[in-house]
Amino acid sequence: MKPVSLLNSCLLAAVGALMAWATPVAAQDRIYRCGNEYTNQVKGRKDCKVVEGGNITVVRGTMPAAQQNSAPSTSPVRRAVSTSSSSSTPRINTPQQRARDSDAKAILEQELRRAETKQAELEKEYNNGTPDKIGGEAKNYQKYLDRVAEMKASMARNQSDIEGIKREISRLK
Repeated sequence: MKPVSLLNSCLLAAVGALMAWATPVAAQDRIYRCGNEYTNQVKGRKDCKVVEGGNITVVRGTMPAAQQNSAPSTSPVRRAVSTSSSSSTPRINTPQQRARDSDAKAILEQELRRAETKQAELEKEYNNGTPDKIGGEAKNYQKYLDRVAEMKASMARNQSDIEGIKREISRLK
């Protein structure tokens, strides 16, 4: 029984080798990168370089805005997204939009009042750079200087917030 088994295994190995030799090898053409484009045809361009290494997967992006506006859109979602996301589109003056703008302005004005109140408190506590010493700061002068520096930085951050809120309010007008 062993000679038959050995014969079968040799026969299987020979058939496997024959099949491996007979199948064509699938070779990928050379891939070139020409600027931001990947291609397998150079077409006389000078800026093309052969891409070495792993496989390349190309995912098509969105169309540029100029092509999007000229191409008819079949999807209502795309149309809605493209018109609302563009900053160059004119604002629609509807009662609903005016209500949203007034709500946004009221919220920003409330934030501005809150930030200005906080700034006044910080300036009062800062006392023109000489705040009152608290706790162990009389003995540890560095601790006092660190607190004064933190107060100054906090006032600068809050002032920056106030300026940003004012810019946002001016955009709504």
